[in-house]
Amino acid sequence: MKKILLSAAMLLIMASGKLYAQTQYQNSGWFMFLNNTKFNDKWGLQFDLQVRSADDWGYVRNTLVRPALQYFINDKSNVALGYLWQTTQQRLIGSNNISLNEHRIFEQYIYNHKISSVFASHRFRLEQRFIERLNNENLFSQRFRYFFRLIQPLQKTQPAFTKGAFVALQNEIFLNLQNKSELNNSVFDQNRAYLAVGYRFSKKFDLEAGYMNQASHGISNNTINNIIQLAVYTRF
Repeated sequence: MKKILLSAAMLLIMASGKLYAQTQYQNSGWFMFLNNTKFNDKWGLQFDLQVRSADDWGYVRNTLVRPALQYFINDKSNVALGYLWQTTQQRLIGSNNISLNEHRIFEQYIYNHKISSVFASHRFRLEQRFIERLNNENLFSQRFRYFFRLIQPLQKTQPAFTKGAFVALQNEIFLNLQNKSELNNSVFDQNRAYLAVGYRFSKKFDLEAGYMNQASHGISNNTINNIIQLAVYTRF
C-alpha cells in the first residue's frame, strides 16, 4: 500500500512539473451520475453519464455516456470492459457551431480497501481512443489513467459505511501512450484533483458536491480549469 501511495505522489510531482508553458484559466461546471448494478456475486454493470459546461458556464460543451461490464474477482477487486461515447460542442465566433465525437474502448482494474477508518479505491484504466477531428480527420490513440479516491466518514462507522456525511478526496492522472505528437506532444495529458463533501442516504444512494482542479497540458499553452462538480452515485 505504501508503494502505491508513493507512486501516486511521484506522479503528481511529475504532472506539476509538466505545466511550465503559458497557462490559461477557465471555470466550468460538471454533473456526473454513476451507477453500479450487481447481477450476482461475479457479474455487474457500471454506467456513468456526464454533462460538462464550457468556460464560464456558457453552454454544454461535453456529454459522455460510458457503460462497462464488470467481473468481480473477490470482495476487493474487479475488472471491467467498457465503451464510451463523447460529444464535444465548439461555438466559434463568426463561424458555425461544430460538433465532434469520440469513441473509446477501455479496460480497467479496481482495487478497494480500508486504511484505518478511510475507504480507499484505486482504478487503473487503459483506453483506446477513436477521435474525430476537424476537416474529417480521425485519430487513434491510447491513454493510461490512474485514479485513487479516499472517503472519510464524519462519524464512527461499522466495517461497512451505509449512512451519513463524508469527505471525499481523489486524484486522477492521464498519460498518453500512443500518437502523443498528434495530441499535445507530451506523455502527460492532464491531472484532476478533487475535494468534495457528500451524504450517504443509504447503501444505495450518495449525493456529493465538490471542487475539481483540472490541469491540462497543451501544445502551445496549458489550461487550469476550476470546476464545480455535482455527483450522484447509486448502487443496486
